[in-house]
Amino acid sequence: MFLAKVIGQVVSTKKEEALVGSRLVMLRPLLADPKNPSKFLEGGNTIVAVDTLGAGVGEVILFAQGSSARQVTGLKSMPIDASVIGIVDSVQVLGEKAYNSGDKS
Repeated sequence: MFLAKVIGQVVSTKKEEALVGSRLVMLRPLLADPKNPSKFLEGGNTIVAVDTLGAGVGEVILFAQGSSARQVTGLKSMPIDASVIGIVDSVQVLGEKAYNSGDKS
């Protein structure tokens, strides 16, 4: 599992039949800042993932990659490499609050 921020949605009107009806979101992975555990560093890459939970832009989520991404109910036969598996309420790193979904920052 990995942490990421939802940074956008992906719309694709033509796609593999198994993906029809699937919601796609763009993710930016988050890394704990070793110098300041109350902050995240954004990864340099972006990932497109299937989202069965309805995560919104700006939310921090948990995602799985590889064959683990297809373990989500209904995704087993889909040609995917990433899926949203949780919407995060809060994160603490080394005893420091790094994220709280109720904070507007």
